Amino acid sequence: MSRWEVKIAGFGGQGIILAGYLLGKAAAVYDRRHATMVQSYGPEARGSACASQVIIADEPIYYPYVTEPDVLIAMSQEAYTRFAAEVKPGGLLLIERDLVALDTDVARPDGDGVRLHAISATKIAEELGHRIVANIVMLGFLCALAPIVSSSGMKEALRSSLPKSAIELNLLAFEAGYERGLQVGYNLAGNPSQRREGL
Repeated sequence: MSRWEVKIAGFGGQGIILAGYLLGKAAAVYDRRHATMVQSYGPEARGSACASQVIIADEPIYYPYVTEPDVLIAMSQEAYTRFAAEVKPGGLLLIERDLVALDTDVARPDGDGVRLHAISATKIAEELGHRIVANIVMLGFLCALAPIVSSSGMKEALRSSLPKSAIELNLLAFEAGYERGLQVGYNLAGNPSQRREGL
């Protein structure tokens, strides 16, 4: 696929905006593709709803808003409830297993060919030492499941964007999510060999 529309949603304090920034930076700076990001917040900061909208394409992007996401990452119940029905048929829906209860009235994960995968990103992050890297676990999970950006590009984006003291933990979080994604064994392009795995 030459164009991806990705929405990452959750609540303040989960690193939703940072996740969108890193995804876009990996694509634009290290994979040499076009990328845009739009962010939104609730009326409060920490604890309120927030979302990142990222578009990645081989051609110039003239409208930066996600209208029908190929991928939705829902890291809270509100994010799932508000946005799950927007995922296009054949798209990918990733949820934080421990924070999202599925509601078939909101979305039919396989009814429209939407592929749903759950991961306990927060639990994995806590096992690594800090729940704040749950967003990076989720990015690793995404990179293993869909050829949106290369894993090498994402790692470089992490290294160049974070304080030195945080890089090692975030790389471990990315690898943990990536390994979980490989275990799922599903690739949106339909062929595992087509993943943009990088280094």
